[in-house]
Amino acid sequence: MTVLNSRVLKWLAPRRGEMEVLLQKLVNTESFSHDKPGNDRVGDLLVEFLTGPGIEIERIPVERFGDAIKVTVAGGEGPHALMMGHRDTVFPTGTVAKRPYTSVGDRAYGPGVADMKSGLVLIAFVLKAFAETGGAPFPIVGLFTGDEEVGSDTGRPIIEKLAAGARAVLNMEPGRASGNVVSARKGGFWMQIDVKGRAAHAGVNHQAGRNAIEALAKKVIRLHALTDYDAGITTNVGVIAGGIGHNTVASWASAEFDVRIVEEAQRAPIVAKIMDILAAEDVPDTVATGTMMSRRVPMEAAMSEGLLARYAKAAAEIGFAVGGEFTGGCADSGFTAAMGIPTLCGLGPVGEKAHTEDEVCHLETFVPRAQAVAATLISLD
Repeated sequence: MTVLNSRVLKWLAPRRGEMEVLLQKLVNTESFSHDKPGNDRVGDLLVEFLTGPGIEIERIPVERFGDAIKVTVAGGEGPHALMMGHRDTVFPTGTVAKRPYTSVGDRAYGPGVADMKSGLVLIAFVLKAFAETGGAPFPIVGLFTGDEEVGSDTGRPIIEKLAAGARAVLNMEPGRASGNVVSARKGGFWMQIDVKGRAAHAGVNHQAGRNAIEALAKKVIRLHALTDYDAGITTNVGVIAGGIGHNTVASWASAEFDVRIVEEAQRAPIVAKIMDILAAEDVPDTVATGTMMSRRVPMEAAMSEGLLARYAKAAAEIGFAVGGEFTGGCADSGFTAAMGIPTLCGLGPVGEKAHTEDEVCHLETFVPRAQAVAATLISLD
């Protein structure tokens, strides 16, 4: 039987309008990473949509961020498959009031419309498709978390627990603008850097001061010099602060520092170089410290090869061509790939310009992408 004859794919075929209705509800419900009530309201909408025969729902409490929601469609024996996505967005609460969901033809706009509320809709509809058509060939688990955009510090242990023993993990981050899915991602981390100096009056006793901003500036130059494009390593100080005024030698300075790597083996050497730079006394009597704030694991291409082949085969039969693509962005798929579980990412509807006011979702890709995910799952039996 070809995938086009699958009852699950037939169930999905006429659902584009329903998908857009749910997408509009999710986009118009604020879910900034630090807005727990908003995140949980998006979770409530997903629970409301998915509640029904053949679906088991569990809410996993999370104190600071949105609760995790586990949704299971029962199936035959054997390891489960995991589909996952995050509910949080980078847009502060209040953004929706300024620019709510809109659509023009096949294009939908709004905060988080591509990254990744459209992916949440896709997960929900694939789960419901299996439940409505008699169940799955093996258990299928959907996981909706609430803190991916800020590092998944609370989401990661939940993801790793629910992924353990899975036959495959499919992450519904947005499909690339090219139409491809994501077969490999960078990992990395971000670090809070703090420098302590000594305050002094800038005119009266300048020589008594120890300028923390000067020390930080010297370190920024050396930290940026660690970038190695050939090796795929990038370093970036994206935020700096310090001092209390122009007439005072700055007693403190701070920075937010981002590092990206291609392979996990690159992590320890780059961290060692960073710590050497921080330990150096660039300005006498100043002290710098670095605090690791989040850690992302690369999704290496070897973990996606088999799933990519299955997905591409299903897509071709459904009617679209697709390849794998590397991206410098980090995602939760790195955690599961690092566990040795076959993992494929970027399986949501095609999106562009994530994290900007021009973020857009290509609505015409909703149904075929959902069908391709469902067909990929069926092929794992």
